[in-house]
Amino acid sequence: MKFTITNNITLHYTNEGLTEGTPLVFINSLGTDLRIWDEVVPHFRERYPVIRYDKRGHGLSDCPPAPYSIRDHATDLAGLLDQLNVVQAILVGISVGGMIALDFAATWPKRVQSLILCDTAPKIGTAVLWNERITTLRQQGMAALSDMILSRWFADSFATEQPAAYRGYANMLTRMPVVGYTGTCEAIRDADLTEAANTITVPTLVLCGAKDTATPPALVQGLCERMPHAQYQQIPDAGHLPCIEQPNILAEHIAKFI
Repeated sequence: MKFTITNNITLHYTNEGLTEGTPLVFINSLGTDLRIWDEVVPHFRERYPVIRYDKRGHGLSDCPPAPYSIRDHATDLAGLLDQLNVVQAILVGISVGGMIALDFAATWPKRVQSLILCDTAPKIGTAVLWNERITTLRQQGMAALSDMILSRWFADSFATEQPAAYRGYANMLTRMPVVGYTGTCEAIRDADLTEAANTITVPTLVLCGAKDTATPPALVQGLCERMPHAQYQQIPDAGHLPCIEQPNILAEHIAKFI
């Protein structure tokens, strides 16, 4: 395990693959950690440096007091890349990880070679939706909404076809700190990256699971249409986390793009 301190936050990360070249940096979704990329990363280890990390409030990274902002998360990423002497990277972000990648690219455009944005949008959900979720979780704990959240992560067939994996990801979700989860909920609630998306000029691949109900394909495709050098691809038989349900197809799209 590797750890570093940036912005007074201890971040857990992995750094594998080649030691030279432009790295792929994977940014995980709300309520998960860097392990969601386990089946994607092996496709790239022999060709690229590969960096993964747990964002603040998630995994083995610090869980500072809430609220957080998307800019807090993007600044943490910038600090991690500074620590690793990474001048420029290819960012791969899913869900809130895609929002973090968007904000990073708009704020530090010269540090981004290209973007892969999965199941994300400049604006996700409403303040009412996020406030209701935050209140319930603070009062009742993570288990109170785990079934609802997992139903949005995966296509309907995942729980029956892969019951052990489904229960394992439920454990990942319910064992994370409420503060880390709700702090990032507040970051999503308060973020509108529409103008940031309009400034992105680097080559961008936008992907979405065909059965995603959290960020439906039409919403994600709308993000693609805002960027002049973006292309859109849909992942069949996947919900909000195609990196888990369809890692090979996702990796094929990324490999072809980069």
